Amino acid sequence: MTTRFGIGYDAHALEAGVPLTLGGVRIPSERGLAGHSDGDVVAHAIIDALLGAAALGDIGTHFKPDDPSVPKGVTSTSLLERTTAMLRRAGWSAVNVDATIVLQRPRLSEYVPAMRWAIAASLGVGLSAVSIKATTEDGLGFTGSETGVAAMAVASITDGNP
Repeated sequence: MTTRFGIGYDAHALEAGVPLTLGGVRIPSERGLAGHSDGDVVAHAIIDALLGAAALGDIGTHFKPDDPSVPKGVTSTSLLERTTAMLRRAGWSAVNVDATIVLQRPRLSEYVPAMRWAIAASLGVGLSAVSIKATTEDGLGFTGSETGVAAMAVASITDGNP
């Protein structure tokens, strides 16, 4: 049995009048994440971590904005489900993911349980295999100035049964 690890990162600008979706959960906010999809940086970072672990490229390789199967506004959890299927076809399955969201506000603690459920469902893993945390940069950088949101993720995959 082989186990591999991957790292993912994503960042998007905040934009007025756009819904804020993080970890597959709609968060009440006046601004959301700009992007071709719903802009969910958590799902995007996890996708890149999984694809990297399997040496299958990155999110931009598989989900191009000009691809008809990736319509404007597509949910990132649906892209995560497609990534999970891609991994399975290549003989891999997710073992666990650990993601950190970096933003100044809103506070996310009350939404983290729902995010864990949404990501676990998209991956087809148990809740104990998904960790999501949120932090700030204490007013520093683009997340601190509230012009964007970033997320980092680590994923482990196996070619056996997790």
